[in-house]
Amino acid sequence: MTASTSPNLDIGIVGNCTYGALIDQRARVVWCCLPRFDSPPVFMSLLTDATEPTEGTFAIDIDGYARSEQSYIENTGILQTRMYDDQGHGLEVIDFAPRFFERNRTFRPRTFVRIVRPLSGAPKVRVELTPRSEWGAQAPTITHGSNHIRYVLEHHTLRLTTDAPVDYVMNKTWFRLDRQMVFVLGPDETLSTSVGALANEFLTKTELYWRTWTRRLALPLEYQEAVIRAAITLKMCVYEETGAIIAAMTTSIPEAPHTQRNWDYRYCWLRDAFFVIRALNRLAEVGTMEDYLRWLDNVVDKMDDHRLQPLFGIGLEEHLEERIIDHLPGYRGMGPVRTGNQAYEHFQHDVYGNVVLGAAQAFFDRRLLRRPGAENFRRLEQVGERALKLYDAPDAGMWELRTRARVHTSSSLMCWAACDRLGKIARFLGIDDRAAYWEEHATHIRDTILREAWSEERQAFVESFGGNALDASVLLMAEVGIIDPKDPRFVSTVRQLESVLGDGPHMRRYEAADDFGAPETSFTVCAFWRIDALAQIGERERAREIFESMLAARNHLGLLSEDVDTRTGELWGNFPQTYSMVGIINGAMRLSRSWDSVV
Repeated sequence: MTASTSPNLDIGIVGNCTYGALIDQRARVVWCCLPRFDSPPVFMSLLTDATEPTEGTFAIDIDGYARSEQSYIENTGILQTRMYDDQGHGLEVIDFAPRFFERNRTFRPRTFVRIVRPLSGAPKVRVELTPRSEWGAQAPTITHGSNHIRYVLEHHTLRLTTDAPVDYVMNKTWFRLDRQMVFVLGPDETLSTSVGALANEFLTKTELYWRTWTRRLALPLEYQEAVIRAAITLKMCVYEETGAIIAAMTTSIPEAPHTQRNWDYRYCWLRDAFFVIRALNRLAEVGTMEDYLRWLDNVVDKMDDHRLQPLFGIGLEEHLEERIIDHLPGYRGMGPVRTGNQAYEHFQHDVYGNVVLGAAQAFFDRRLLRRPGAENFRRLEQVGERALKLYDAPDAGMWELRTRARVHTSSSLMCWAACDRLGKIARFLGIDDRAAYWEEHATHIRDTILREAWSEERQAFVESFGGNALDASVLLMAEVGIIDPKDPRFVSTVRQLESVLGDGPHMRRYEAADDFGAPETSFTVCAFWRIDALAQIGERERAREIFESMLAARNHLGLLSEDVDTRTGELWGNFPQTYSMVGIINGAMRLSRSWDSVV
């Protein structure tokens, strides 16, 4: 393939549950935040309008570039990019973030490894390594030794250790690649062995880690490649130190061109995290849930009589003040570039249900090393009490509307789910008085939702109590179990949503204009909610057709962002979007033929 010259989302990711890096089809690291997902970026050329980025990138350029191929090593998070020049000479770049078990713990350093190998001939190459701090505003102070270069940034120092000629790297000199060369970029520490031996060891162990991890997944018969890639991507979005799960690795990729819908998604939304946990649980990957439960315990501690905020920094930071980075032009020049997210101030009442739902399976799952019990249940009841108080109170809703508040059906739905699951947990634990308490309240909330969210005029459940506008989030009603999917009201809702919000296989979030006008692109996870709903109401074959169309919407590496332009098929919005990757897993698990059909 011939890679596009402007920034785009035909990119891959590598990561190790500590940090992540995004790499384009020409082996340029276009985005990487260090030392954490939500730190200022070290490489940020994704948010510039340069066709040939020269600052804020880590590139292996090939002279006379003609084409490239890019893929993951099967069942791993190791990315390989092959590039060829106009004379047929070729090279391979292998990129990965080391992750493996060592001395009874997971080794996941803030280290990025590149192995560059000639494939044919002796291609002429150039290394461009230009880390920046302060969102690209400051160049580092650079010192070097015989096999390393130190980049002293504002708040930390990076060290590149390499067996390539250091002078060539520092001066961006073109030279012939006649042997394998290794580049290890990480903390300012001296390596204990040769850089080549270390890189090869890390590569072998990291490949074994990912292959072992995927081997344990409970995969469906069909769509295995898509599910494996989605699962690895979700795992890479976990910040394992605390158990937080980020919504995406990027900030400020617009939802649609020139719309100002540019947000920072490098934080842990309790809503998004629940859906990630649920998807991985369906694959029998419960380790992520165990880590996330540690996170939830600390989140519940932060709840006061006022509210529980919908998102936190990955180190449990509460104040995520939103500000604009004026000196960065933004993705293809489509600013603003934002850091922080004002949504931390919002009242979003679905968050209480997301907390309880995120923890619920752990009470019943005997595989866990540390199963929660009655004490944990009592703590969750505090969350349930807030859900009970707020299920019919106006809020910003799951779409985080900034200028209006309503009693959103999706928020009330999740408040019901909190009470419903608390009743089920109490029954399982044998706490019958509390089970009766939560069951009674769940029944009352359910009856209220089914009455107040139904519109006779639209013949559908609508986005808010007493409202009239359609919203794809009501498709979750069957998913969380408040209504039988064969109920005529739900079937009618699916029909109306498809008619008004559907666009081929895609689906928009809602029909009403928001703070920035009417949505222009489809919201990818809504298409997957539609697929699930169709399967549940008995239209499995049509659901499969739409699902396979959505798989075709992925980029060349099987990844999805937040939004899709239905006219061009181009991906928009922050990347990779965990919500979207969750949809792939859920759809495949629901639609695949059974193993019994072939075994």
